[in-house]
Amino acid sequence: MPDRPRGAIAFPDVGVAAKTEAHEARAAGPDFHAIGDYGFVSDCHTGALVASDGTVEWMCLRRFDSPSIFAAVLDRNAGAWRLGPRGLRAPVARRYVPGTNVLETSWMTRTGWFVVRDALALAPAGDEDGTDEHARDLGPHDAEHLFVRAVECVHGHVEVETICEPAFDYATEQTHWRLVDRDTLAADASGGGVTLRLLGDIPLEVEGSVARGVRTLKAGDGCFSCLSWREELGGPRDASDAIARVDCTVELWRRWLEGGVFPDHPWRWTLQRSALALKGLTYEPTGAMVAALTTSLPETPGGERNWDYRYTWIRDATFTLWSLHVLGFDQEAREFMEFVCELFHGRGPEAQIMFGIGGETELTEKTLDHLSGYIGSKPVRVGNAAFEQRQNDVYGALLDSIYIHSKTRGGVPEHMSSIVFEQAKAASQAWHIPDQGIWEARGEPKHYVSSKLMSWVALDRAGRLARGMDKNELADGWEREAEVVKAEILERGLSDRGVFRQHYDTDALDASLLLIPLVRFLRPSDERVRATVLAIADELTENGLVLRYRLEETEDGLTGKEGTFTICSFWLVSALSEIGERKRARQLCQRVLSHATPLGLYAEEIEGLSGAQLGNFPQAFTHLALINAVSHVVADDQKGERDEPSAVFTELRAAGAAG
Repeated sequence: MPDRPRGAIAFPDVGVAAKTEAHEARAAGPDFHAIGDYGFVSDCHTGALVASDGTVEWMCLRRFDSPSIFAAVLDRNAGAWRLGPRGLRAPVARRYVPGTNVLETSWMTRTGWFVVRDALALAPAGDEDGTDEHARDLGPHDAEHLFVRAVECVHGHVEVETICEPAFDYATEQTHWRLVDRDTLAADASGGGVTLRLLGDIPLEVEGSVARGVRTLKAGDGCFSCLSWREELGGPRDASDAIARVDCTVELWRRWLEGGVFPDHPWRWTLQRSALALKGLTYEPTGAMVAALTTSLPETPGGERNWDYRYTWIRDATFTLWSLHVLGFDQEAREFMEFVCELFHGRGPEAQIMFGIGGETELTEKTLDHLSGYIGSKPVRVGNAAFEQRQNDVYGALLDSIYIHSKTRGGVPEHMSSIVFEQAKAASQAWHIPDQGIWEARGEPKHYVSSKLMSWVALDRAGRLARGMDKNELADGWEREAEVVKAEILERGLSDRGVFRQHYDTDALDASLLLIPLVRFLRPSDERVRATVLAIADELTENGLVLRYRLEETEDGLTGKEGTFTICSFWLVSALSEIGERKRARQLCQRVLSHATPLGLYAEEIEGLSGAQLGNFPQAFTHLALINAVSHVVADDQKGERDEPSAVFTELRAAGAAG
């Protein structure tokens, strides 16, 4: 094996992985897949990762944050479900059905060709007038609680095999199968108080924890395999019904996407794929958005930087509102904002940085030591201890979100005004206290400049909102306090060379400082802003992609390496655009977009030397930052020279509407 480049993170090549103990060929093969190999499907209640070989290797029921039934992505013996040709695991092509979250995989065998379409099925929701309970247009809002896998043989003849091996409750519960019809076309799997039904038109046989079946098709034939967790465990009647359900799901996703506004630009498809990913990561019953589908996919294969991201972070709120509104999905933006404000209504000044997707406040972290972890990356965690951290940026994220929301509503909704007053007061009392920072360091609290910055955002936006409500005395007070915060940042947050620093006790750089021009703390033309952006571009990058900080300069309480943070690379695109480095911004944006997976998705990180995806997948925050960055470049391309920064919400909206 050739020597690894110095400083590179050690992990297997695509399609090769650490071996587990040998066992009989089952649903999941013995090797882990590269993180970027997975496709993502969703019904806006839960989601699944499907590997290129046709294996579902991650899925939780009934919600995104429920215990897993398939978790082979974290342990090869932790449950999976494969549908594909016997004895063959490499397809010839894979894509999303355009405009959807329906995955299509094409297979060529020695005797024929067939196509599989995978869908977490959706059905039209609502009453007779074509709207649902949230008064939205008819769209993909009603989960069928079915995972439908429809097969069509298009040439020759083929053998199609289904192998289903659920492992309930993160593979802690034993699986029991029971055939439920005389034709052996359906079988129920039970474990941990959960029952699923595998049904279709492929005859099944059960052996231990595995149900499997094989069917031969000739050109023009179709078949299906379906997993049901409906109350009555029902599903498609036959292959034509299965195809109809997939077709309906395709139609509903496309109808939803048609409600967006996308510029006529070469990167239009990228924006659409990000919009579909974000909608797929949205928990429809509440409007919450999970940060990612998965838990514990590592920032370093074999390392300890493995976290559970199946929750909603308040810090994501500003970018969520920006992104949804700029793409024209105002209803989703409003529902997300309503969810966030409901979390804070009646809480008083108490702020929590993250919540469960149903509004849960206790997210106790524990480790699942029986799981091997992705390529030996332990521990596997469920829950997230960061929910108890002090992170002062939460006030700015919340109040900036309300500020953006108010611009679409012609003012602050009455039920949000008390939140503005409470959180502004809390920010004014907390901004001077050290905290764990935006990156949730597990070391000692510090005076992080990004936390001070977002505290300034909180007070600045509170002043604007109060003035809009004719609360001029409150506005005056918060604006004065914002100036105090600003003065301290400018006094203590700058190094001797005029570059903003990570925290007051270091001159180290931090990518979160790229937010300075994006939140309008200083004008982009300010030399301190320009110096900081260019310093990060030149000194905090690896092969042109941005690190969040240098590990050797930062005490974050953890060990090991990590990749470049993709959100930070997209922030740099936006910041370069802001300071007038538009050619450089476009080049970087093109570079980062080239690192998307073949299906257009991103994890949290990119390994700088190989371009491999690292961390939880797909990552909402990355796609949110992508939309902001691409919107900047599109605005540059379509508007030419402009006098004002484009990070302002109304200007971003205009850029998105230009197409």
